[in-house]
Amino acid sequence: MVRHHLGERGSNYSPLAFIVAKCPQQRSGGGKIIPFIIHPHHSFQGVEFSSMASFGHGSERQYPPKSNINPSATSLLPSRSFSNGTTVQAKFAQGPPSLRTMASNSSMNASPYNVSAAQGRNIPSIVPSISDKFSLSPDPAVWGSAVSLGQQEPDDDLHNPDPRRDRENDFGSNIFTYRGLTNLGCIFILGLGLIALFAGYPLISHFTERPLSTFGGFNIGGINATGQVPDLPGNRGLIDLDTPQSAYTKVSYTDPKKTLQLVFSDEFNTDGRSFYPGDDPYWEAVDLHYWATNNIEWYDPGAVATKDGNLEVTLSRKKTHGLEYEGGMVTSWNKFCFTGGLIEASVMLPGANNIAGLWPAIWTLGNLGRAGYGASLDGLWPYTYDECDVGTVANQTLNGVPATSTINGDGQHGGALSFLPGQRLSRCTCPGEAHPGPMHSDGTYVGRSAPEIDIFEAQVAGVPLTGHVSQSSQFAPFNDRYIWFNDTMIITDPSKTAINAYRGAAYQQSTSGLSHTNQDCYELETGCFTDYGFEYKPGFDDAYVTWISQGQADWTLLSSGVAADPIAQISARPIPQEPMYIIMNLGMSENFGDVDLEHLTFPTKMKVDWIRVYQPQDAINIGCDPKEFPTKAYIEHYLPAYTNPNLTTWVDDFKQTFPKNRFLGEC
Repeated sequence: MVRHHLGERGSNYSPLAFIVAKCPQQRSGGGKIIPFIIHPHHSFQGVEFSSMASFGHGSERQYPPKSNINPSATSLLPSRSFSNGTTVQAKFAQGPPSLRTMASNSSMNASPYNVSAAQGRNIPSIVPSISDKFSLSPDPAVWGSAVSLGQQEPDDDLHNPDPRRDRENDFGSNIFTYRGLTNLGCIFILGLGLIALFAGYPLISHFTERPLSTFGGFNIGGINATGQVPDLPGNRGLIDLDTPQSAYTKVSYTDPKKTLQLVFSDEFNTDGRSFYPGDDPYWEAVDLHYWATNNIEWYDPGAVATKDGNLEVTLSRKKTHGLEYEGGMVTSWNKFCFTGGLIEASVMLPGANNIAGLWPAIWTLGNLGRAGYGASLDGLWPYTYDECDVGTVANQTLNGVPATSTINGDGQHGGALSFLPGQRLSRCTCPGEAHPGPMHSDGTYVGRSAPEIDIFEAQVAGVPLTGHVSQSSQFAPFNDRYIWFNDTMIITDPSKTAINAYRGAAYQQSTSGLSHTNQDCYELETGCFTDYGFEYKPGFDDAYVTWISQGQADWTLLSSGVAADPIAQISARPIPQEPMYIIMNLGMSENFGDVDLEHLTFPTKMKVDWIRVYQPQDAINIGCDPKEFPTKAYIEHYLPAYTNPNLTTWVDDFKQTFPKNRFLGEC
């Protein structure tokens, strides 16, 4: 048995030779060939080896001689003989190629560690292996490389600095070279681009972004309450393209020398329009019970549509939401508003001219209050006031003063003049409290509210029953006994118009005139249309409201009619200055008069042929958020009050507080 001594010293080595030993077996005529890797500094039984040899039992393994052997390598280890007849030949790298490395045995049929041969037979020459063909000698000179330090190579100049040649660059050369400037320019452009991308673009996007509108819907793009995306036709500008050119201007009813300009119109000529939330850019039908006036019907968006060139608001006998009737109300709240000017509508009234109970109406309201949404109206309707005094507080009294306001009011409320909670957004509002603004030059807030001016509320009354329209405006705070100064009013035709005997109650003061209607222009009569409207100038002094029907002015309320009342200790109330939106509805309520359900015919319809708004050419003021009377920010801040009809009060339901009041000493 021959034992190798590889790795005994734990050092790295290059195997330079192999030994193949043929060990004797127990049976004669046999043996085992064992390859060994011998380090040139190792010894075997005291013998140093430098070449490949075979140990045999009576025979020697022969290999063909290898040419071009390096003499310096073969002379490293001389040949030696052993007593048992085995000879180690000093033939460097003369063994079979497959045995020169243990990494390859591709030239043999078995592992290099278990190679056997029959006794007395020679192993034939072995074909060189792949590893032998592509292995490199440890000496780089054999590879054909130029390793001499004195041999010149093509790239030596790059690695061999020359003091003379490089002197200009090494000492005092001009750094502002064309190449350097080009490099700096490229870096500058890249840096500028990165700054523009990561800093400039976000800033530009932030300041130029236009917020997407839902157009009253429930998602971006205005998905409506039915889940559909509205398909708006092209004719949806402020002025309807179907409006005749002859209607683009109109002479003022109060000043024949003044020409008014058309600023909004809707001819309703496109059939099939619906007014669910998100369906229309200017109109939206409500889905609620109008509990504030004890209506006996539910308002449903499906009751409002266009047909045969008219807007139809239908009231029908239909069980819905626990009620027996279904009506409709459509508004332009927070979509289209106007301040000052003339509004007119061509209307066919529902039902007959001699059957009472229907309550058709077209009216306007300040944008800070949404009709049917009680919390938004609480403390704002029907105020129109810009002073800080007792007129802004609850019940219009402070510590029982003035006494007349506790006894000369509504008999159904113990004689109290007012049951209103006080003006929520008054001029008395303390600094820093919630208020939509703006402010006066003295640092006080402008008194804000949701005033009401009605185009008409139609009713059938009197003996015999006859069709009338109430043409009115609602005010707060109230005059003593609700008696406004009607000695300055103007009635154009006393045979047609008279002052309404109803002047108000604990929740409103009304300045109202009653005018006869065209008795033919009802649904169950000839079905003709009549024009109704009002023209007004907001503010104090020369402000006014003039109501119109059948193409003529019926009566006029001057600002002097709502001047200061020393008995009630209140100041003058302005003709509404808030941006006003439009409301059209058809319902029923015993609050407005007797309801003759036995003789009323259902379904019944109020039809509107067109509606138009005009303003003086030097006083165009449209929009729901004018800078003089802004509403947008306040509405968005308290949005639930404007979108949840179940919130009926500001404090109890909406859980908000009234702003602190300076007149009450709360600042």
